[in-house]
Amino acid sequence: MEQTEDKGLSVERPAEILVERSADPIENKSISPACSRKEASVSTQTCPHSKQGVFNGSGNGKDEFTYIYAIGKIQPRFRTLAVEKEFAQVTGRMDMTGLTDWQAFHSVLAKRENRYLMRQLCWIMSIEGMETYILHPRDPVDFDMLLETIRTKPSREDVDVVIGIKGPIAPAEMCKGLMVPIVAFDQIYAFDVEGLIKSIPRPENMPAEEFEPAARELFERIMQMADNAGATNENRALNYLAVRYKAIYAVAAEAFARNLSLTSIDVQPSRLRGVRNVMDVIFTFTNRSTDVAEKFFVRVDMTEEYPFLVTKMSPYYDR
Repeated sequence: MEQTEDKGLSVERPAEILVERSADPIENKSISPACSRKEASVSTQTCPHSKQGVFNGSGNGKDEFTYIYAIGKIQPRFRTLAVEKEFAQVTGRMDMTGLTDWQAFHSVLAKRENRYLMRQLCWIMSIEGMETYILHPRDPVDFDMLLETIRTKPSREDVDVVIGIKGPIAPAEMCKGLMVPIVAFDQIYAFDVEGLIKSIPRPENMPAEEFEPAARELFERIMQMADNAGATNENRALNYLAVRYKAIYAVAAEAFARNLSLTSIDVQPSRLRGVRNVMDVIFTFTNRSTDVAEKFFVRVDMTEEYPFLVTKMSPYYDR
């Protein structure tokens, strides 16, 4: 991987399977007062921890939230040339013999006395190769989550999940001209696709050489769905199921074994949602010989920042 003046330093994270870091859910819709006075005095729009900097006010005394449940890759970059030079000076004072570039990068930031450098980096989340969000922790102690996103043995199959709240578009001076939404995150998961697939319990009557390709195909189908930035209820529901509900992979594998093809994945508001924001995720499988369709669905509550399962995977019948 190369380092350039324009792009800064892109770093991938160590392969882990769904490494979950503790974070308190939003109960009172408040924001941690984590911005420095200097940061807040410039503009609340550059401060993800200020109320104005994260939420778009509705004008009626209530804040409107755009929750994020996104799947992509996190990459740190140098915010300015001065930060890059400071990082190089710190690296030069340490013994990095035998370390790769990414191992050395992690070693520098892992030292407590160098942790100030983490706050000077831009943490970019890319989805399907496109720079989508600039990440910032809602609580300053969660910078440690970002340290763990740096992989010392990067792989093309490394995947990161970010759960948080979308704020305003970043000003041009914040991250070398990159103007994408800021996300104040509460939770980060990290895994590689192979590890995820191997962690899924497979049906007893299905060998691994049949199950694993089927599960991988379903995961990739979800990831490649158009415009999945994890910001709509539909996308958040799909992303939640992809990394937290393993039953969808077992159903897909069994369908493939019965000569069925996955023809569509649809997400729509549930008729039983009531006062809650509940979505039905419908998987349609079509027999390759008879063209007869079979549908299964799972119901997910998307009302708040953290989705949860309402109904397990069940047969679906059109009404």
